Amino acid sequence: MLLLFDITDGNPNGDPDADNQPRQDLETNQGLATDGSVKRKIRDTIALAAQAAGLDLSRYRIFIEAGESLNPRLEESYTANGFDLETAEDAEDSDTAAAKSKSRKGARKVLPAGDAETALAWLHNRYFDLRMFGGVLGTGNTPSLGKTRGPLQVGFARSISPITPEQHTITRVAKARQTEARHGEIGNKWTIPYGLYAVRLHYSASRGEKTGVSSDDLRLLYDTLIMMWDHTSSAARADMATQGLFVFTHPNAFGAAPADALLRLVTITPRDEQRPPRSFTDYEVVVDHAKVPEAVTLTRLV
Repeated sequence: MLLLFDITDGNPNGDPDADNQPRQDLETNQGLATDGSVKRKIRDTIALAAQAAGLDLSRYRIFIEAGESLNPRLEESYTANGFDLETAEDAEDSDTAAAKSKSRKGARKVLPAGDAETALAWLHNRYFDLRMFGGVLGTGNTPSLGKTRGPLQVGFARSISPITPEQHTITRVAKARQTEARHGEIGNKWTIPYGLYAVRLHYSASRGEKTGVSSDDLRLLYDTLIMMWDHTSSAARADMATQGLFVFTHPNAFGAAPADALLRLVTITPRDEQRPPRSFTDYEVVVDHAKVPEAVTLTRLV
């Protein structure tokens, strides 16, 4: 998949180590947005898309959420399937205070392979982001879960043209304390005038079968990639939109052509190299349909 999105007078993905300045390739000055920032938008929107589609929301919970601890969710995969978190040694001394304390602090029980697969399948069915993106699950008391490799891998987004970050000085009127009421405060805000970004997404059908990805999941993913900017906007990125979504479909899980060769069939170039782009219409998007293999189907959803 190739996703095109743009932003006007905003900051698509600030770098906290650089005073939240928009991320850049230091050699080409092209803008960057991390894979994590794109996946965060998907996570924050998928449940809303599932609700709008009338699907079972119990399959569209999100595992990685702000302010939530992961270990209790992982332990729930044991207890929900009747697997005891205590080790054999803890069970023998379960009526002693020391043993109970040890169990609470994290006895790392190793499950048989079949039981571990059951617990992992329970997590995949419950959390959309786990079955789609994967994750490290063998933490705390659940070492048997190991890690799961998701079928959808998201790359860094990169702007088509160099970007020009601008820093704006802002003043704060509202004060947190009465003692500050007579004093003004000054801050700053980073934006770019305009940026068109492209990000590659790779989906493995064979991995998707292992994690339980359904056709509904893929349909919701496409809907979310189109609409997610409307539901995750903020003062820093109020004007973002998906401008293109190209999906290459293969006849089988192995694939009929390398992903890189297919994605290079979509080219995006400025219409006027001498004029700084300020909208999507300043670019020309061309698809070389003649070079798309007969066995591959190219669908443009936006």
